[in-house]
Amino acid sequence: MSWRTRFHLQGRPVGRRTLLRGLLGGAVVTVGLPPLEAFLDLTRAAGATCGGVIPRRFGLFFWGNGNRPEQWLPVGEGETWELSEELAPLAGVKDKITIVSGMSVKTGNFTPHTSGVAGLLTGAAEILSGGSMTFARASIDQHIAGIIGTDTIYSSLQTTASGATGLSHNGPNSRNPPESSPYALFERVFGAGFRLPGEEGVVDPSLGLRRSVLDAVMTDVATLKARVGRADALRLEQHLDGVRELEQRLARLQEDPADLEACALPDEPLPDYPDLDGRPQLSARSRAMCDLLAMTLACDQTRVFGHWFSDPVSDLLYDGATAGHHSLTHNEGGDQPEVNDIAVQVMEEFAYLVEKLASIPEAEGTLLDNCVVLATSEVSEGRTHSVNDMPIVLAGGACGALRTGYHYRSYTQENVSKVMLTVVRAMDIPDATYGEGDGEVSDGLSEIEA
Repeated sequence: MSWRTRFHLQGRPVGRRTLLRGLLGGAVVTVGLPPLEAFLDLTRAAGATCGGVIPRRFGLFFWGNGNRPEQWLPVGEGETWELSEELAPLAGVKDKITIVSGMSVKTGNFTPHTSGVAGLLTGAAEILSGGSMTFARASIDQHIAGIIGTDTIYSSLQTTASGATGLSHNGPNSRNPPESSPYALFERVFGAGFRLPGEEGVVDPSLGLRRSVLDAVMTDVATLKARVGRADALRLEQHLDGVRELEQRLARLQEDPADLEACALPDEPLPDYPDLDGRPQLSARSRAMCDLLAMTLACDQTRVFGHWFSDPVSDLLYDGATAGHHSLTHNEGGDQPEVNDIAVQVMEEFAYLVEKLASIPEAEGTLLDNCVVLATSEVSEGRTHSVNDMPIVLAGGACGALRTGYHYRSYTQENVSKVMLTVVRAMDIPDATYGEGDGEVSDGLSEIEA
């Protein structure tokens, strides 16, 4: 059946050039459609606050290629523990973090560097097709953003310090690419249209008209969804989600900004961070991004972010390293001192983010107190691609929902999904389970819950 087959929508044939139509103010408005198979072949409300107007926030800090488990594991457990060599950069915020060790990905380890991250961030096995990989479900950041991110201009923000492609997924084959330029992020969030609390600003009079377009075409949407297959319905819904998110941003621009005392206009970052002596400026770019991310949270421009410091299998050339990171994990001998040093460098950058959040006063505490930031990787030891004893650091108490200054050690290789479910619930999201199949759990990790 060709695309010329006459599907009808409100009496009109549906084809490649079909537009959703509606009336708005007496004028016809239209919204284009994504490519659908029919043309070729034929949320919960956000309310998670810490009391008053202070919202809860979630962040993900991800780096590739794991660590050296022997240099990562702290000495001691519970409230009596000491930072390891690789965790030493977190000394200044030790009382603000929790280390979870001994947890394992239970969804299988079929492909190096991808099985672990899929199981960790979704609780489900990866989908492999034609040599490519995608997530079977939304990654944890997008699951949380779909619930607590609906009241902000940006439901989530994704950034990278290294040009990483990132692994934030809305669902299968729907990835959210991260921003690699601090300057572009600054312009996007704090450029034209941004208003500080108390500022009147100038509101574009066309915003109200622009954000009403989708409402005017919803009858066509419902009719079309009833006439296409399941795959097309999913594509249509993903396409419209993007339109809805744009409309929500336009609506937020018309509203007075939240009265958050911590909100301030951040310094403008450099326009570029070129390589120096053949090495990327990972630290400078990451810290510029973290400065901006901290203020986007403080100004309630978003409540969810993912900072992809590096990708799985990343072969970045770090300071002091004689070869790329991934290459070193497999080719450096002995105790791999260069791999160990890279893990320390990564934790230095994570420590900068945590310290930045902790430096911003908010209500009776700090911005960090009202957040939880999950730092993790796709494997534990890069050399073996192990998904046992996954590296997990939680920073912030999520408004008192999580313990801090604590080390929990599992001796039975518990399902890492327990940590994810605890994090989701710390966002005041009452999910009964996390994951599916071998990755599914119905109990969180009670030992780290406050």
